[in-house]
This record gives sequence, C-alpha cells and structure tokens, in this order.
Amino acid sequence: MTGRLDGKVAVVVGGGQSAGATIGNGRAACITFAREGATVLVADRVLESAESTVKMIHDEGGTAAAIEVDVTATADVEGLAARVRSDYGRVDVLHNNVGIISTGATDEIDLDFWNRMFAINLDGIWQVIKHLGPIMREQGSGSIINISSLASFLAGPENVGYATSKAALNSMSRSFAKEYAKHHVRVNVIAPGAVETPIGVDQLVERTGLSREKVMEMRDSTVPLGKQGSAFDVAKAAVFLASDDAAWITGIILPVDGGATLSIIPT
Repeated sequence: MTGRLDGKVAVVVGGGQSAGATIGNGRAACITFAREGATVLVADRVLESAESTVKMIHDEGGTAAAIEVDVTATADVEGLAARVRSDYGRVDVLHNNVGIISTGATDEIDLDFWNRMFAINLDGIWQVIKHLGPIMREQGSGSIINISSLASFLAGPENVGYATSKAALNSMSRSFAKEYAKHHVRVNVIAPGAVETPIGVDQLVERTGLSREKVMEMRDSTVPLGKQGSAFDVAKAAVFLASDDAAWITGIILPVDGGATLSIIPT
C-alpha cells in the first residue's frame, strides 16, 4: 500500500460484518484504510462484529478500536462523537456504510419496516454527520463518504423502498457537500453495483433458494466487465476519496459498478 492515509483518523460506521461467506463493504473499508496508514475506529451495531474487524486489522499490524453504535439511537451517536473527541481529538475520514434492503412488492411491505429502512439508510447517516460533522468543521478539514447503491438511480423490480432511501441519501449528501464546503470538508457518495458481499450474494442465495454458483453466474452476467466486483474494489475507491488526492472533489456520486451504468441514457 502507498500510505495515502498516514496519520489520519478514520471512523467507519457499519464496519462490522453481516453473516456470509464473503467480506462486506464496511469491513473491507476498515481493513483498507488501516493498510493505508489510518487509525480506524470501527463502529457497528454488533460490538462482536466490530471487534472481529479490529482483530483482522491488528493481525496485519494496523491500529484500530471498536465501539458499539446503533445509528437509530441518538445516545449511541452522541457517544461516538464523544469517544472521537476524547480518544483522537479529530476525525479526518467519516465513512458511513449502514443500510438494510427491502424485497417484495410494495403491498407486501408494512409501514413499520418502511420507516425502519429510512431510519437506518437515511436518518441514521444524517444523525452521524450531525454529531461528527462539527468536529470536522472545527478542524477545517475532512472527508465524508456515504455508501449508496446503483439502485439509487437504476430502477429494479420490487425494490422501491431501498432505491428510494438510497436516492434520498444521494441528495442529502450533495446538500451536505454544499453546506460543508466553506469549512473545507468534502462529502462524496459511492454507489456500488453488483459486488460480492453478504447482502449481495449470501442473502440472495437464502431468499431465492438458488445455488451460490447460480447466483454468482446471474450477477456476473449483469456486469459489462464480465464479473462482480469485490468489497475491496469499493474500499479502494473510498481510499481515493478519503485521501488528499481527491482534495478538489466534493459532491460527486461515484458508481463502482463494472460499467453497469453504461446502460443509462444520458439526459
């Protein structure tokens, strides 16, 4: 690695791991940030999962710590901000990787689940930025990266809730980019496409009953470059946006999708 994040403090919200045979975007981001020299605070709703990520980083000689945070609980997010101030005194990279998905027709989803999806996918990230953003504003620098989805602008069947929440995240992120620019804090979005993650593959195997091989084949076939990406492809894009190499980039939505957005006609 090139040490592009040497001396930086990175907070990754959703840095644990969903159950599955593959590595997720949050954990991959934590590991990659640490490999690039950052001190990483791994925040996750499941503390044991965050601690597992920390152990992986420690095993490679990196520096990391874990904290339990539910982004829907204001007290937890306030505690995260307090921990950052007390233990690190700054935050250079804030990487938000929380989200749940919905499947099924609209009339199959009840209002409670719809509200919970928005509470996590949108409101939770707003709350994290609300409480950690002031630290970045005070120091006059920082990079905020929000993980969205290709679904935010590429419509799919029976996916209204997830797509809508991620589209709202895109818009919110651009608004934050405008608000924070005068403080030299950058806000960008990564929109992953078909990536081999627990949510992307393992949960689809469980829902459909298809073999893992068949699911992989189906997902690979949707990618112009011929195969799904890995969570580390997304993490490498995040490193760029987090680093000083992207110092003049803010407010973008970056697809990391193997060319899937090539099917969208420009307007």
